[in-house]
Amino acid sequence: MTAKEIFLELLKPDGRPERQLVQYEALQMALGDPAGGFLHKGRRPGATITDLWGTVIEWPEGAPGSMPLVTEENKVIKDITRWRDYVHAPDVVGGSSDPEAWREVRERVRGLAGDERLVAGFMATGIFEQCHFLMPFREVLTNLYDHPDEMHELIEYITEFRLAYVKQIIDNLQPDAIFSHDDWGTKDALFMKPEMWREFFKEPYRRFYGYIRERGVIAIHHADSYLVPIVEDMAEIGIQVWQGVLPENDIPALQEKLGGRMVLMGGIGAAIDRADADEEEVRSYVHDALHRYCPGGHFIPSITYGLAGTVYKHVDPWIDDEIRKYNEGCHLPAYTARSVRRLDPVRLDRAQETEAQGKPAKAQGDGLPGDASLLDEISVALQDGSVSETVEAVKAALESGIDAQNVLADGLIRGMNELGEDFSKGEVFVPEMLRAANCMSAATEILKPLIAGEKGKAAGRICLGTVRGDLHDIGKNLVKIMMEGAGLEVIDLGCDVGAEDFVQAAIDNDCAMIACSTLLTTSMHEIERVVKTAEEKGIREKVKILIGGAPVTQEFCEQAGADRYTPDAAAAARAAIQMLSGEVL
Repeated sequence: MTAKEIFLELLKPDGRPERQLVQYEALQMALGDPAGGFLHKGRRPGATITDLWGTVIEWPEGAPGSMPLVTEENKVIKDITRWRDYVHAPDVVGGSSDPEAWREVRERVRGLAGDERLVAGFMATGIFEQCHFLMPFREVLTNLYDHPDEMHELIEYITEFRLAYVKQIIDNLQPDAIFSHDDWGTKDALFMKPEMWREFFKEPYRRFYGYIRERGVIAIHHADSYLVPIVEDMAEIGIQVWQGVLPENDIPALQEKLGGRMVLMGGIGAAIDRADADEEEVRSYVHDALHRYCPGGHFIPSITYGLAGTVYKHVDPWIDDEIRKYNEGCHLPAYTARSVRRLDPVRLDRAQETEAQGKPAKAQGDGLPGDASLLDEISVALQDGSVSETVEAVKAALESGIDAQNVLADGLIRGMNELGEDFSKGEVFVPEMLRAANCMSAATEILKPLIAGEKGKAAGRICLGTVRGDLHDIGKNLVKIMMEGAGLEVIDLGCDVGAEDFVQAAIDNDCAMIACSTLLTTSMHEIERVVKTAEEKGIREKVKILIGGAPVTQEFCEQAGADRYTPDAAAAARAAIQMLSGEVL
């Protein structure tokens, strides 16, 4: 079988491919088509541009790609209730109407694909991603709650644009597949509750992928995220291949759950794509992944990135070679009854359980004495995300004579801590955390004049940032919310922060901790530089260093010489409190 034939065989529920595909070998990406060129004109390393939607796009030198740089000052949508005044989709059809340009790309890509590979049209910036290109990420998620009608309208507008865009590609490129990007979560959780994703994004994507399938084109969705709660929805709306499947999704359990309804492509995470990764480590990782995932069938082993190739070029050949060695053993997928490891049913069916049972209500005082009952009301209002109810509860507590410091510690911070624990367990999601943060912000404005004198200082001061070469800020911002909610003072240094800037900020602001985040393996070495620079400047003994991010592991933490690694924002806040208070970890 050719690579193309094997790929097509995998799409069949009862398909029998003769071997495992070697990463992207079956796909010839049609990069640089006239539509993509029109939409992404000017993007190059070292450049900062404003795209046709009005979004500022930055591509730092040394970074693997460009990222939106959306701030309060430059955001496209200034007021979600008037979004139509600000948002004007590019004319992708008119801007890429030259038939000769399409013919040249079509012939070039078909020539490269030959009979061995499928031609895949490439579409970046999906519906959800386009939303947070137009306004800050936190506003997207909170607006789903606070302005649902406007968000439905905006999503519909973006969907119509995506449909026009994909029609232009299919009409002119005549591809075998469409490879479309849209990340809906982190490596450990969805960005929102599963039912919220279903309410706002499921039907738009059913239309999008339904149209692709109606045109006889294969639907491939890239998302290097944790998507277990919605994986069956993805198959239902027409996605045939989910590319970017992280190991955190428990691939063997998904294979059994899906039963061949969707091909899973990925399983080889960014943890091994490092400058210092050696051959033995890479081969061992890939060998283990192949033996865990391939027997389940309907699987294509590949790096989880949304395009072929590792960042560090020495890693890719070892991955490819391990897959070829696996194939030499003739390990055909087993389609008979088999025993595979299952996900914890609570984790796998969390979304369905939430819908069927609902989350247990928080205690509303439980008959406790007056002070405790009022503090419970503050905690509950904050966890419910109601700014007005939180403010009212805080005022009521103060009027009853409860000390402002107790309102902060036993009402607000307790509520944030409880919500953070639920976040770590996957029972609440980013939008709920952001709404709670808004409640905390409004409430602390009331408390500040009352506790300024008595408080003296925060539980600790931390400088926080995403390291040099990385513009991702979603995780970093969530860590800030959780740390501030825990009573810590956070100096936010933003993104693309160099080691010298972290250390100087710690010195200038008398910080007891430096917290570094990165989502890119290419930027992980900057964390090592932070540790080294702190040592050179003579502050290492008195400043703790906390690190996190998708490619970061406990092993890397020890190698870099940092003090602590945590897997999520809530855990980062808890660890910071423990470390700064001197608790035993």
